[in-house]
Amino acid sequence: MMTRNHTTEPVADPALSIDTPRVVTATELSLDPGPKDAPGPPDSPGPQDVAAAKAALRARVRAERSRRPVAEREADAWALADRVMELPEVQSARCVTLYDSMTNEPGTGPLRAALTSAGIRILLPIVLARGLLDWARDEGPLVPAARLGGGEPTGPRLGRAGIGQADLALIPALAVDTLGRRLGQGAGYYDRALPLARPGTPVFALVFDGEMLDAAVEPVPAEPHDRRVDAVVTPRRCLRLT
Repeated sequence: MMTRNHTTEPVADPALSIDTPRVVTATELSLDPGPKDAPGPPDSPGPQDVAAAKAALRARVRAERSRRPVAEREADAWALADRVMELPEVQSARCVTLYDSMTNEPGTGPLRAALTSAGIRILLPIVLARGLLDWARDEGPLVPAARLGGGEPTGPRLGRAGIGQADLALIPALAVDTLGRRLGQGAGYYDRALPLARPGTPVFALVFDGEMLDAAVEPVPAEPHDRRVDAVVTPRRCLRLT
């Protein structure tokens, strides 16, 4: 197994802690409405505002990824494999979901090889119509995706419910904040797929280091249908969010 001198980190900064929400006391929560002309609370962002914020963040992350040097991406791919293989959830797993990374994503090639060497079965997605995912085992060469995404497996398909075989879901993301809110590519494939996983299956998103955001400073815009993740793994650390 590949190892390097990096460690899995818990949330160390109290500003990033999500374990114990602050309780507002009755003294702090005044029921006095104040003067009639006092300004009210700002309006909550509407669906169009959230969609626009998502689009802006996606554009920024994609631009940053496109400027990342090839040598840096390759080094990060090996480091990411080391970080993932150190996780106890991976070491105890018999089967995980993964994906064949696209050019500017954190590379998953070394991780696929490491998981296979460890005897861990890998399920890869196959993109279907209407924003759905099928699944098949990672066995042998991959073929170009018919629709979106990286390469796809050619073995027997397991159906949409195939994700239920996984002990751990390793999924892509553009950004994740410290409350577990994940920004995907925008088609909603994983938002539809993850509810079919076994209850309690951990979901870990894979991103570059600069794509893990402090929710108190720059929260990832989210809608009710967006599925949160349990942890985010980067080439240099793992941050558990639950």
